Amino acid sequence: MGKRDLYPSQLSGGQQQLVAVARAVIANPKLILADEPTGNLHSGQGKEIMELFKRLNDEGTTIVQVTHSETNAAYGHRIIQLADGWVVSGGSDQAGQRIPA
Repeated sequence: MGKRDLYPSQLSGGQQQLVAVARAVIANPKLILADEPTGNLHSGQGKEIMELFKRLNDEGTTIVQVTHSETNAAYGHRIIQLADGWVVSGGSDQAGQRIPA
């Protein structure tokens, strides 16, 4: 039995994550929302996904990523850090005050 014949619940977390990324990019969307896109992957796969996102972004796709990984965050053009529900860096209102997330 090949992987294509399995149900999602029969795949590992990493395999499910790879399928989710593939489904997200297959239709060439203008926007991708990625919540911990490499959280269940080993480092090599994670780097491949981040390089894919970088290439897609260079081609015009907007990618909003939520991550705890500073390595993955470094791929972004803009980093907004949150702490306790507040923006602590990378975003402020016109008066320069912290804003709620």
